[in-house]
Amino acid sequence: MIRILVSACLLGEKVRHDGRHKLSDHPVLARWREEGRIVPVCPEVAGGLPTPRPPAEIFDGDGDAVWRGEAKVRNRHDTDVTEPFTKGAEQALALAVDQGARLAVLKAKSPSCGVGLIYDGSFSGNLIPGSGVTASLLESHDIRVFTEQQIEEAAAWLAALEHGNAAD
Repeated sequence: MIRILVSACLLGEKVRHDGRHKLSDHPVLARWREEGRIVPVCPEVAGGLPTPRPPAEIFDGDGDAVWRGEAKVRNRHDTDVTEPFTKGAEQALALAVDQGARLAVLKAKSPSCGVGLIYDGSFSGNLIPGSGVTASLLESHDIRVFTEQQIEEAAAWLAALEHGNAAD
């Protein structure tokens, strides 16, 4: 059975920077949970950051730029938190590999988990194209990443993967 890495905040765990969750009541997530497919993860907590914690954003790029050493993750107090973000991403990847996860559903816009759009580093709510640190690492290791707004697409991709005709 193919497992799915899912942001813990989407599962109701209070691990977000503000100490809250972003519980998704999507029926596909409920079905995957019943099937035993879900592997919860919060890369920021796995990387050693506390809950709650100051919000963070990527400066000078996206997750790919962080991995190339061209960008940093900084919190609202201008503290460099790149190391716990990369450490948490590496732990998320190790967990995905260990558990046989071939796809992930991660929290949109997050500096760790964002897919396609992330905040621009100005703490002003502006979005830029790009993915977060964890999403970038997972994608570079052929783990398909979706946001909570793309669960139907994730379900379709999983079905195609299980039937041997997913386009990787």
